Amino acid sequence: MIIVTTENIPGKKLEVLGLVKGSTVQSKNFGKDFMSGMKTLVGGEITAYTEMLGEARQIATGRMVKEAEAMGADAIVAMRYGSSSVMQGAAECIAYGTAVKFAE
Repeated sequence: MIIVTTENIPGKKLEVLGLVKGSTVQSKNFGKDFMSGMKTLVGGEITAYTEMLGEARQIATGRMVKEAEAMGADAIVAMRYGSSSVMQGAAECIAYGTAVKFAE
């Protein structure tokens, strides 16, 4: 599956199939969440959350691709990520874009 953030793919004529998306809500266990909270006192990257969001993006992207494949898509254009805090220590990640088929 070709995934691009642009609205077109050079050299390809596209037939729009529709919106596709995938999302997940991830959280860390209490121990890691507590240690991450302690990290905010001294500053720096909170690697537990960086890893959590990276994993969330992979899951959301996989779900988006699965939805596009079910529609018969060849590619996803205008792909974007979004995230939001659902509750303390938990975040939603969404991947979305436009499923397209290559036109002849």
